[in-house]
Formats: sequence, C-alpha cells, structure tokens
Amino acid sequence: MYCVHCGKPAAEGEHLPCRGGRAALEPPRFCADCGRRMVVQVTPVGWSARCSRHGELTSAGASRLTD
Repeated sequence: MYCVHCGKPAAEGEHLPCRGGRAALEPPRFCADCGRRMVVQVTPVGWSARCSRHGELTSAGASRLTD
C-alpha cells in the first residue's frame, strides 16, 4: 500500500502532512495500489483520478481510500 498524497510506501515514515485536515479535502494524487502518479480531474461536483494500471477512482467511490 502507498500513500495517496505523496506516493511513498504507507509503512515508511509518519506521513503527518498527508494525514492533515487539508489533505482530507484533496483528491488522491498517487495510486494506493502501486504508488504511480494518477491523472486527476477536479470538477465543481467532485473529482476523478485514473491510474494507468488500476483504473479510475471517483469522489463518489472514495471510501476505499480510508480502508
């Protein structure tokens, strides 16, 4: 598993800036499965993020990021 905000392995370090209040409002920038940078599109009604290997994630289905 990788941090969706910085792309580093989730088990490495504390990721304090990644877990802050501001980060909770930001869409993921890195894939949680592989750590690759994702293509992110933000719209007035939400966001979508696409990994070239693992597909698309949207703000409507973002609950998997908190698992």
